[in-house]
Amino acid sequence: MKTWCGAVSLPLIIFLMFLPVLVSAATDTPFILTDDRGRSIFLKHSARRIISLSPNITELVFAAGAGDKLVGVSSYSDYPDVAKFIPEIGDSSSLDLERIVALRPDLVVAWGSGNKVADIDKLERLGLTVFVTEANNLEDIPRLLRKTGKLAGTFAKAELAANVYDVELREIKRHYKNRQPVGVLHLIWYQPLMTVSGSHIISDIINICGGINVFASAPSLTLTISAESLLKTDPQMIISSIPLASSEAGAKELWQRFPNIRAVRDSHLFYVHPDLIHRQTPRMLQAVKIVCTQIEKTRAG
Repeated sequence: MKTWCGAVSLPLIIFLMFLPVLVSAATDTPFILTDDRGRSIFLKHSARRIISLSPNITELVFAAGAGDKLVGVSSYSDYPDVAKFIPEIGDSSSLDLERIVALRPDLVVAWGSGNKVADIDKLERLGLTVFVTEANNLEDIPRLLRKTGKLAGTFAKAELAANVYDVELREIKRHYKNRQPVGVLHLIWYQPLMTVSGSHIISDIINICGGINVFASAPSLTLTISAESLLKTDPQMIISSIPLASSEAGAKELWQRFPNIRAVRDSHLFYVHPDLIHRQTPRMLQAVKIVCTQIEKTRAG
């Protein structure tokens, strides 16, 4: 099986030649950057004290070379390991606003679909600068890396990470181009059964691998599915990104409840770790490779 370690392109080599110059670039001049709400965010200088409101943003900040600027992170921020030692400020369901203010951040980075709009509004009313990010597809991740690098004054490191990601993603797309379509259901929860629509970044992963999300036409980002709709779509394979214990129990339940679904009948039930496929970070490419391999197994089955 072919593996991808990422070829080094000529533009990337040229970029590396000028890396020392970029690193030394001044970051104390005021600037405005548009976030994924479409709002223009003004910073007097690059952020020196950053708070992350979700684990994927924590990981993205580290990937952009700005991990040392994090003074607070959301619960479950566990990658890289050093993130575990940064003070926690709550999670998406319960932010500790007093602690956030006490940490004196000059920038708070929020996740558009993961944090409550009401919480973001509260932070802004407290006088904090909030930058909202959202990745709708895999090509958004290098864009967010570059924006994070701009915000934190680590643009050179962020640009390098984004370029490496771009090269690897292009190679994966080339490798799986024009493959025979495979009907895929991606489960994100079992009780009730929940999946993602075509507007979710996970659906983009499925498409790149030559799969077809059987619930792509659903109007909401995530949705609950009935037994009837599952039987009607009859996916050729089912991918779960539920934590392993739940995944094993859920797979067993599927065998018992839906023995006539092709995915169950043909034993095309697979698992991808949620940290890889749910977090909008460069590690998503690991999930892409796993999903592509799993779809290829079903395709050849």
